[in-house]
Amino acid sequence: MALRTLSALPGFSDSVFADRFNRIDKLFSQLTGDSPVSALPAYDLKKVDENNYLLNVSVPGWKEDELEIETVGGTLHISGKRAVNDSQDEQGWIYRGIRRSDFRLSFSLPEHAKVSNAKLESGLLEVTIYQDIPEHEKPRKIAIENSQKVIEHQAG
Repeated sequence: MALRTLSALPGFSDSVFADRFNRIDKLFSQLTGDSPVSALPAYDLKKVDENNYLLNVSVPGWKEDELEIETVGGTLHISGKRAVNDSQDEQGWIYRGIRRSDFRLSFSLPEHAKVSNAKLESGLLEVTIYQDIPEHEKPRKIAIENSQKVIEHQAG
């Protein structure tokens, strides 16, 4: 079993790989106009039951007043904008790996879906989505009738 020791300084190979990945990611983002993968927070989406979904977004260090959740035309937008400037807190750091830049995530909501609840706890933003499909729009099975007539044969 290999043991890995933790150090205050990241390993040379780790930092070189991460730096190269971030540069390539930013280059492709500039070409396509999309946000870099590294700029977006990680998230999990879970279907709880037939009508409920749970979206968890990893936002360590963010405060409630720095996050905004809105729905516009069937799209859910989650954005984060820092309220304070971290420039005075820049001194003394050996390594900073926690993202502190503004972000915006967008999700296309299914028809009849509504955000029912949102809470921020332990660095996770939990958004509850409820999909209320009207009864007349739910799928239903239609029975197929047998139209063949049965002809009885009589012995004569």
